[in-house]
Amino acid sequence: MLMTKMFTGGLLSANYYVVSCKDTLQAAIIDPGFDSQQEFEEVTSYIAKNNLEPKFIVNTHGHPDHTSGNQALKDKFHVPICIHQNDAYMLGESGETTVRYFGFGNLSPDADILLHEGSYIKFGDVTLTVVHTPGHSFGNIVLLGETEVFTGDTLFAGSIGRTDFPGSSELDMQASLRKLMRLPDYFVVYPGHGPKTTMGEEKRVNPFLRSL
Repeated sequence: MLMTKMFTGGLLSANYYVVSCKDTLQAAIIDPGFDSQQEFEEVTSYIAKNNLEPKFIVNTHGHPDHTSGNQALKDKFHVPICIHQNDAYMLGESGETTVRYFGFGNLSPDADILLHEGSYIKFGDVTLTVVHTPGHSFGNIVLLGETEVFTGDTLFAGSIGRTDFPGSSELDMQASLRKLMRLPDYFVVYPGHGPKTTMGEEKRVNPFLRSL
């Protein structure tokens, strides 16, 4: 069984998640976009209080509002950083231009594991499947569980991620949204910004899905 804890913080009020296996207490940290010591301590205190064992840091894409906490968490837990191969250039020294473009100061270390369509993030009895959803960035992904999907900046409640950044594509975004449209209505959507929602709700009210 998957347990999900959502945090919100950082310069652009991004969501980041600690997801864990209820039985084994192994966990993954998704999109740590915090940029303050207080936010770092909130995440690590939750992990310690619940006796969780992080196994991965997973970035749904390379923008720094979703990666600025990578360094602190890797130093703390000594776990690999995972990102789609097409967004790996935004981490490490090669990512400095991207970090400055968004007004951040924290560089992420290089990726340790490069993901692609169909990759798996497995911790305890939980498996999250990587679905490549370019549009917001070349290497944007969503993480698909049994009844939930972590959509990063592909799909929000009532909206979608921007497609006017370097590496963005409106046509790619439309194709990616069509992939998500195939998910059952009961799937819970945990986005990179804003409140959680469901696929059924988004199919009904989200203008970007309704127009497809």
